[in-house]
Amino acid sequence: MAYDLKKESDVKEYVDKLGVEYRFGCYSEKKPEACHLLGDYLEGIKKDFEKASKVYKSTCDDYGYAKSCYKYGNYSFLGKGKSGSKGEPRVAYQYYEKGCNLNDSDACLHSGLLLVSRSMPKEIDRDVPKGLEFLTKSCDMNNAIACFYLSGMHISGVQKKQEQPTAAAAAASAAAPAEEAGALPSPKSQPKESDYIVLKDMKKAFQFARKACELRNMYACANLSQMYARGDGIEKNEKEAERYKKMALEMQDEVKKQQETLGFQQGVGMPN
Repeated sequence: MAYDLKKESDVKEYVDKLGVEYRFGCYSEKKPEACHLLGDYLEGIKKDFEKASKVYKSTCDDYGYAKSCYKYGNYSFLGKGKSGSKGEPRVAYQYYEKGCNLNDSDACLHSGLLLVSRSMPKEIDRDVPKGLEFLTKSCDMNNAIACFYLSGMHISGVQKKQEQPTAAAAAASAAAPAEEAGALPSPKSQPKESDYIVLKDMKKAFQFARKACELRNMYACANLSQMYARGDGIEKNEKEAERYKKMALEMQDEVKKQQETLGFQQGVGMPN
């Protein structure tokens, strides 16, 4: 049957039929792909997050469907689909890790971010080396965000522990005379190699940034432009710096246009 998607009645019938097809494929034919699509349908069309959460969880648990593991990880982290829930970061991590082991790049990205970030919930034990493995796997699967994040980690390095100055130390520092221009900082302010879990490495940072840019991450392209302009991790090249700058600006324009289109589409509601 051909549907006229300009007619509200046809759109409603089409949407309802989709739900029937996904339920049949999931519950009768036992197809994990159909179950995941049913979760997406419940989430995106019906806005029934509680049912969507249950479908994603069962599709992950029963079929080992990687994308559903990732989605249920998101729901668990945010407490979505459970009234009054503040989120369960540890459960989220378990499902992200399972999704990553099943080769979902987004699940690997989120597993890695939970382990390397200092701002994650206290329920998660920070483990930078393991997080780095997850992020690298995600980047190897062409996840642009993971590649960009890895580039940033190698630009600044990751220290084992960053001590916060005490109030007394901060006051003493403020009272001390300013260092003469060009004077080297005191040795105490310079962390040693052994203080780092991930060493600063501009060559690696460049490689990850280049891959992220090739995967159309505009921030990576902007960083790549700066690296070429300064000669950081790669031989200085003003022509390449300008090329990647232009590429980043073009991507920025594309994002703005997409946001404008999205803003317009949000005014068009689904029929009840």
